[in-house]
Amino acid sequence: MSHDSTAAPDAAARKLSGRRRKEIVAVLLFSGGPIFESSIPLSVFGIDRQDAGVPRYRLLVAAGEEGPLRTTGGLELTAPHGLEAISRAGTVVVPAWRSITSPPPEEALDALRRAHEEALDALRRAHEEGARIVGLCTGAFVLAAAGLLDGRPATTHWMYAPTLAKRYPSVHVDPRELFVDDGDVLTSAGTAAGIDLCLHIVRTDHGNEAAGALARRLVVPPRRSGGQERYLDRSLPEEIGADPLAEVVAWALEHLHEQFDVETLAARAYMSRRTFDRRFRSLTGSAPLQWLITQRVLQAQRLLETSDYSVDEVAGRCGFRSPVALRGHFRRQLGSSPAAYRAAYRARRPQGERPVDPDSVVGPPPALPQEAPVPMQTRRTAAASSLGPAASLSTEPGKHGSHGSHGSHGSHGSHGSHGSELYAAGRPSLPGQRSAP
Repeated sequence: MSHDSTAAPDAAARKLSGRRRKEIVAVLLFSGGPIFESSIPLSVFGIDRQDAGVPRYRLLVAAGEEGPLRTTGGLELTAPHGLEAISRAGTVVVPAWRSITSPPPEEALDALRRAHEEALDALRRAHEEGARIVGLCTGAFVLAAAGLLDGRPATTHWMYAPTLAKRYPSVHVDPRELFVDDGDVLTSAGTAAGIDLCLHIVRTDHGNEAAGALARRLVVPPRRSGGQERYLDRSLPEEIGADPLAEVVAWALEHLHEQFDVETLAARAYMSRRTFDRRFRSLTGSAPLQWLITQRVLQAQRLLETSDYSVDEVAGRCGFRSPVALRGHFRRQLGSSPAAYRAAYRARRPQGERPVDPDSVVGPPPALPQEAPVPMQTRRTAAASSLGPAASLSTEPGKHGSHGSHGSHGSHGSHGSHGSELYAAGRPSLPGQRSAP
């Protein structure tokens, strides 16, 4: 599901300055970026499909650093333009960034910093002059490094969302959305969600008919319902492995079938509740209560997919205090009841395949097929209300209180409160990225 922000109508209506043209789309590439994500805006905006009723864009591909640019499979690319091409574009797309965890070799660090700072400056200048800035998947890290996501709602691949929020605490990261349109700055989740966002841009510029014609050419749905919830996993930043809290996290994951609360985890870490909450947030970017509820829902998904347990039994085996609690949290996170989720999942399985005892399964269960017709609804306010204050773990829906005291993000309202509850502050690591004040 997409989120179209209504918080920045003035930004969306800004006029382009100088020699920028609305129909010009610049795609900014960096070495090490995956070829799939990099090719999405090239295919959407770089091919003439006027015969199918799709208005033509003019594509300029720019290198964000000296080439040739290496990509997936050891391929090398040479971009026809440099950063000067960005100065003519009405839309600038950053489709990907290289690994978010691997720093460059020390001997190349200074040169890369200079090149990256020039690229970030070009993005900032483009935004100041009215250009629409787009980050697909890990491209959101580049936008954040330029300071263009400060105080804004944004998304990225669910696996990288905790890291994005931790490194850039002023960004209101929502890992549940396929894409977020905040007027003049737009971000998307991983891979296929980049197609969703590019279609949305065409729809915004030229209407539903043009976007539908393009979708038919690409053989994809004009609009996808749902969000990234069905793909969320037990994701935590990689650096947790070296932290003493890793043992507590591992214990929690192994004992989800038991009823325990955040106080139990704090005691196992030999910390006060307040200290534990602060350490857990700073390490993972997530409130411990929300993280624990999410893990219980994920475990329920697995059991619904791989067993014949009743919904009541699933609730007990996932540590929920009642089936009502399971149903409430399951619907809030996935937009579907447990029974409807199981029915939709089984409708997609090969004929004759039977559930198995989850205790005998080695490795993770099969993921829900992307095209499964599970009704999904990503609602910022509903999701936020299910988190509750981190004062106690009550898995009964409706007993979690309000998030109003957990911080406000100015004019963004519900976007900010939701993002701040899920993710917390961290430290920058990409060259040129900015810390929150």
